[in-house]
Amino acid sequence: MSDTLDFARTLIALPSVTPEDRGCQALLAARLAPAGFRIESMPFADVSNLWARRGTEGPLFCFAGHTDVVPAGDLTLWESGPFAPVMRNGLLYGRGSADMKSSLAAMVDATVEFVARHPSHKGSIAFLVTSDEEGRARDGTLRVLETLGERGERIDWCVIGEPSCAAELGDTIRIGRRGSLTGFLTVHGIEGHVAYPQLARNPIQLFAPLISELYEPIDKGNEFFPPSSFQVVQIAAGEGAPNVIPGKLEARFNFRYSTVWTYRELQDHVESILTRRGLDYQLRWHLSGEPFLTPVGELVNGVREAVRSVTGLTPELSTGGGTSDGRFIAPHGAHVVEFGAVNASIHKVNEHIAIADVDRLRHVYLAILERMLLER
Repeated sequence: MSDTLDFARTLIALPSVTPEDRGCQALLAARLAPAGFRIESMPFADVSNLWARRGTEGPLFCFAGHTDVVPAGDLTLWESGPFAPVMRNGLLYGRGSADMKSSLAAMVDATVEFVARHPSHKGSIAFLVTSDEEGRARDGTLRVLETLGERGERIDWCVIGEPSCAAELGDTIRIGRRGSLTGFLTVHGIEGHVAYPQLARNPIQLFAPLISELYEPIDKGNEFFPPSSFQVVQIAAGEGAPNVIPGKLEARFNFRYSTVWTYRELQDHVESILTRRGLDYQLRWHLSGEPFLTPVGELVNGVREAVRSVTGLTPELSTGGGTSDGRFIAPHGAHVVEFGAVNASIHKVNEHIAIADVDRLRHVYLAILERMLLER
């Protein structure tokens, strides 16, 4: 068993369900400190954050990730304990095995090996690790970036260990993510008896045609992004009696949008439709993150070449998936790329990673460092 595989198993065994870290970051720090990293713990509220940096010069290359995992769900559906890492049939099982403790183990071990081989590498290396990526994501990477900005530290290149691959390790790297904008809508009507609709104003009837209009395509995407999407995820109305027209309707909806839009343009788009239809409404917005796209250049090419050199695959450049902490890092001027495990089992029971992929991840991360921080 390799040291990195053993390290991944040790991390998986710690039940670090959001926002808990359960000592994972201390284990990462214990491996990085002897390699010359200055270790900082940055707790905010109930969230643990780690900032570790080696060097003071630019460019600053950063590995980023999270130690928190989603809840295990129904334990009876797991073939083995979610926090009792088990290897069978060439796979390592356990919550966080793919998302993303194996990547963290591989990143740290690759970095320690790189520094041992090249102690005088150019620039600096850093780790930004949080326990609040799977949750509210308000006291994790976002707060760390604010602190770094206040003291003038700026990340130039960032590789996030999110599980990016679709079918086999090396088939996909992510160079951006769509934005996520959620609306909380209340449509006001007039309550009344169902037998006298002329004396009431049914908010359900008012909202129904609005849904159809909002579901109409709003763009065609672009070279790297698919068309923006709209989904209603919750509707509630009713007064608790079968013969009463409700007085209000509450709905929740979400846009996943590309760089074709800004979030303010999307807000204006929705509000103009509501106003045009003459609705009496209240609308509250929550922006989870704006879209970002890293241009093809030094980092994208370096990661792509490193993946190809280890796996033999030429990865697709993708912006698919949900959101990641890249949405907080990119606005500070960093070029951000995501590369990690196959994502087919993430957030599911019996989450797993191919055992061989743990060390292959380490080799890819080492190859990335060599391409980005060695003089050519």
